[in-house]
Formats: sequence, C-alpha cells, structure tokens
Amino acid sequence: MPIVAQSTETTDWVSRFADEVIEESERRAPGKPVVVASGLSPSGPIHLGNLREVMTPHLVADEIRRRGYTVRHLISWDDYDRYRKVPAGIAGIDASWAEHIGKPLTSVPAPAGSAHPNWAEHFKAAMTEALADLGVEYDGISQTEQYTTGVYREQVLFAMKHRGDIDAILEQYRTKKAPAKKQQGQKPVDEAELEAAEGSGAAAEDDGSSTSGYYPYKPYCGRCGTDLTTVTSYDDETTELSYTCAACDFSETVLLSEFNRGKLVWKVDWPMRWAYEGVIFEPSGVDHSSPGSSFQVGGQIVGLFGGKQPIGPMYAFVGISGMAKMSSSKGGVPTAADALRIMEPQLLRWLYARRRPNQSFKIAFDQEIQRLYDEWDKLAGKVADGSVLPADAAAYSRAIGTAAGELPRTPRPMAYRTLASVADITAGAEDQTLRILSELDPENPLASLDEVRPRLDKAETWINTQVPAEERTVVRDEPDVDLIASLDDQGRESLRLLLDGLERNWSLDGLTHLVYGVPKVQAGFPADATAKELPAEIKVAQRTFFARLYHLLVGRDTGPRLPTLLLAVGQDRVRKLLSA
Repeated sequence: MPIVAQSTETTDWVSRFADEVIEESERRAPGKPVVVASGLSPSGPIHLGNLREVMTPHLVADEIRRRGYTVRHLISWDDYDRYRKVPAGIAGIDASWAEHIGKPLTSVPAPAGSAHPNWAEHFKAAMTEALADLGVEYDGISQTEQYTTGVYREQVLFAMKHRGDIDAILEQYRTKKAPAKKQQGQKPVDEAELEAAEGSGAAAEDDGSSTSGYYPYKPYCGRCGTDLTTVTSYDDETTELSYTCAACDFSETVLLSEFNRGKLVWKVDWPMRWAYEGVIFEPSGVDHSSPGSSFQVGGQIVGLFGGKQPIGPMYAFVGISGMAKMSSSKGGVPTAADALRIMEPQLLRWLYARRRPNQSFKIAFDQEIQRLYDEWDKLAGKVADGSVLPADAAAYSRAIGTAAGELPRTPRPMAYRTLASVADITAGAEDQTLRILSELDPENPLASLDEVRPRLDKAETWINTQVPAEERTVVRDEPDVDLIASLDDQGRESLRLLLDGLERNWSLDGLTHLVYGVPKVQAGFPADATAKELPAEIKVAQRTFFARLYHLLVGRDTGPRLPTLLLAVGQDRVRKLLSA
C-alpha cells in the first residue's frame, strides 16, 4: 500500500522541488509523464558521490508519484563513452590495459574473473543491484544501444548540419585553443590535453574543434576501435564524412546517414538528450557552476534541438569519514554496494534525503556509523510518539520506503552499536550471539536472530571489514592476577560491589545502572543519583573504574560499552576474571 504523503505543512526540499517540477512539466508537456533524469558512467566503480546523481531525482520523482502523477526517471548509462585511462585499485588491471584507451566502454573487456561481457556491464551490475535494494525505480538507457542502432541518427545529422551554430556558442566560452591534433607519424594526443567533462557521468573528451573546422561528432575508428580520430571533411547534402585515426593511421569515408559507429561530443550530446527525452528535471554536480561548463553551454545548445534546459540543482560532493572528494577513476572508493554491506537501505536513503542537494555530507565507514544509527533510531522514536518535526518526518518517510510501499526492514531494530559489539566479541558465533542478545531484555527475550536481521548482518560485516584488527575485542582467557593484587582497598571494593550486583542486575538496563552506580555508592551517594546531584570528581572516578574493568576483561583501556561487554562475557567468566 502506498505511503501517504506528508501534509502541505511539510517544508522539506523534496516537496519544494516536486512542486516546481510538476508546474514546469504541465507548462512544457501537459498531460504527459513527468520526466526526470540521471546520467552514470560505468567507467569504474560507481561511487557514493555518483549516487547523489540518482538519489536527488529519485526522491523528487517518488514524491511526484505519491501525488498520483506518472513519472519516468531515466538513467542514461554513458557506456558509449571512451575508456579514458587505466584506473588504479582494480584487481588485475595494469598498464597493459592502456591499449584500450579511446575505445567505447562496451568494447573494453571486463576485469579478469568477471561474469559480465564487457567493462561497462561489469560496473553497471553492482550499481543496478544496489539501486534495486534502495527501491529506486527507473528506466535504464544504454547509450551504446542508442547510438549503434541509429536511434539518434536524425539528431546527429542535425548537429552536423548546424555545426556552425554550435561552434559559435562554444566559442563564447573557449579560453584556450583546442589541443593540437596528431599529425601523421606523431604520437596520439596526450590524455591530459583532453577536456574533462565532469558531472552526469561524462567521460573526458574534446569539444570537436580541429584545424579542419568544427565537427560535433567523433567516429570510433574502423580499424583500432578508438576515438582518436579527426573528421577531415563532411558534406551536408550527401552526408559523406571522412576521418583519419591518430592511433593507427587508418582513414575512411562513410555516409553518416548510414554510419552508427560514433557519437556526439559531450557538450552537444547532453543537451541533445534533454530535447530528445523531454527532460524536465536533472541535477548536476557543482563542477557545472563555472562558466563554460557542460550544463551552462548545454542550456544554449538545447534550443537548437528544439528543447529547453531542465531545471535542477547543483549538488554538492559526498565524502567518506576521513576521506576527501571521491573520484571513481582512482579506484578503491566506496560504492553504494559497499555502503549497503554495512548499513540498511533505509539509513543510506535517509542520508541523502535529509540534506538539501547543495549541502555536502559524509557517509561513515568508521566509528561514526554508530552515532548515525543512534540518531536514526532516535528519529524513529520521535516519529512513533508524534514529537517529530514535519521536515524530519518527511525525510524519515522517504527513507523507509517509496510510493510503492515500505522497504523490508529489521523486525526488532536493536541498537547498531550493541549488535556490533556483540558481533565483535562472539566473532560471529550464532549461539553465543543469541544468548547475549536474549539477555539484553529478560522480560522480552529474543527468540531468533532473524528478528534482528538484516541489521545484525550489517553490523557484523562492519566489524569484520572496517574495524582494524588491533581494535577488535579479545576477552582474556585468564585473570590479570598482578593487576588485581596491585589494587588498593577502594579498587578491590569496587570489584566486590560489581560482582555482588551482577545476578540481580543481569540485563542491559540493570548492568548500565550497576556499572555507573558503583563509583557513586563508594563516594557515599545513592546509585541512582543524577549528574546534577554529584560532584565533578564522580565522573573521574567512573572513568577510572571503567578503564580498570576494560583492562581486567580485555586488556586495554577501552572497548564495547561495558554493560554489553559484561553480558557477552557471561556471569561465570566475569567472576573468574575479576575475582582471581
């Protein structure tokens, strides 16, 4: 059953954009489906920064669907872009792959061991699976298929016929001469000289300028398959096109009206698609805020094709805790699939939904993920008791599901930090995990680990893949008799008070009350005294007591929350390690 949209009092950014898009769509194409778009280049791992290119229009499209409109969210797979450079950090990829530079991504072999037919399909697959998990509904368009089957033939011929008009627009923004093309016998054009077309998945390419004139079309060579080609002549009447290849010295003359082995240069290709698809809304990266960017130039070129520039925000970068701006060309950057291995889809959706597109944010792969989950669970509690603010309620609703219904969720969402701690201590042993989690709340014990899945599995994966070995928790096998023998009377008394209270406080809440209460009782205060009733020295005493317990249990200063750790270790073993 569809989720009910928020009231008109909601002021979240998604609703505001939905209002604008509906109004603009009714003005441009009344009675037709609303079209929003994204572009992704499968030139390497499609990282979490690229995901914003999809999530921004997805959230807007979903809000429009909730209001009863028909929406098409197009994702253009820019798989006919050139293989630009050999990416680092991908297993089995070395300098020998440079032989494929300049070929379409769908003509480059997939990395070794891949089950997919080519490079593009290999990297599309992981993103496709992640989008399904995230509940993103879209129509995928392969640009390889569009170009090689002649879908864009009329648009290509039109662009070539109006190349002078296109060139005049581009000339307004050119700040330096186009890179010199290779003459016969010279080495191919250096990659660094080619224009990097950022945003919307565009690969680096030039804008079509050459000493032979301006041509907005790049053929892929009939011999070596690369786009290191230069159009040398074109006849508007016959569509006869001649080109030479700088990589292999091949040349040929073809009829463009029958030729499907090439594509428009990016700054023409993008606005052509806006007009062809009737795109109303498409976001773009902040790279496009500069003069001469693809988005700005496209806003003028699209008019030549009889279309209008989409509305849409510039979106800010997405980072990872402790990392700078991501670049998929460098390899090794986290993808949506990586994030979904350690967090539930709802949390990842929420991170994109709660921030306006022009706000940058970070996705946590470190300890910060525990705080984010605490914040998420607190928000869920506010939604449940009705104390949530309207904009926060809207973000929560967009996170937990779509117009088609709610996403699958963990039936009993225990605290992520607790699940991670238990997974750390038990090393994945399911019987021990169930025992510990069942003792967290003795009045409502856990019957099966399925009740805390998939969150438990995400937390366990986080422990196993993101926490360094030296930070993992290893419970002592034998007591530290030297440390216990060195304790003064107060130190020994603190352990006695803890051990005396274990049995009657054996639950998460009870042990929390106990470990915080021992230093209070020793100082002459009630165990339930609040912070306002206590002197500052009590906090110092608590920290000293906690550090002592960690040393006696796991041999270091810190570890999982003590109540969780005690439950995990078990009463008998705790008594053995603390009493010697």
